[in-house]
Amino acid sequence: MKFFIDTANLDEIAEAQALGVLDGVTTNPSLMAKEGITGEENIINHYKKICDIVEGDVSAEVISTDFDGMVKEGEALAALNPQIVVKLPLIADGIKACKYFSDKGIKTNVTLVFSAGQALLAAKAGATYVSPFLGRLDDISTDGLNLIAEIRQIYDNYAFDTQILAASIRHTMHVIDCAKLGSDVMTGPLKSITGLLKHPLTDIGLAKFLEDYKKGNS
Repeated sequence: MKFFIDTANLDEIAEAQALGVLDGVTTNPSLMAKEGITGEENIINHYKKICDIVEGDVSAEVISTDFDGMVKEGEALAALNPQIVVKLPLIADGIKACKYFSDKGIKTNVTLVFSAGQALLAAKAGATYVSPFLGRLDDISTDGLNLIAEIRQIYDNYAFDTQILAASIRHTMHVIDCAKLGSDVMTGPLKSITGLLKHPLTDIGLAKFLEDYKKGNS
């Protein structure tokens, strides 16, 4: 399973990259705003900085909601760097734009997916990635992991190339559960990745090893 980090914070991206397990980055307008990145020129420059840090795909989201606007924005974003993946909302014009970009060989990430039917449409349109939002479904007492399982079954049934990018990851168990279900990618905050490092028995064992070493060399 690929590990993406869901942030626009350059320090967090660099930390994840240094860990040696980062495969890509996802962003959105909210994450950009959180870092104080506003205005088209500043956002474009920020995407360039992200691409300089990571080696994998970087999802860059359009803000237009009409086909022509999405195409114009998406083509400009894709021209920035081959790593850029055009991120489109799961609406009718988003699916049309997805088909347009896939026909041109431009990578896409169809986002804000909350049902298996939506994921099926995205795959039919040739999406590179489809982003079901687990955490937001959990927030309304709906099983987000079940959605991952449904999409996996459908994609396997018809050998779709679209990758399942589990989004809105909130904690480490989301990561483990998505891996069990066969999600191709996860994207979440840095803590959802670094949290996988932690186990009390690891800490206890290491402390014991070091203690015994000191005793034997004193």
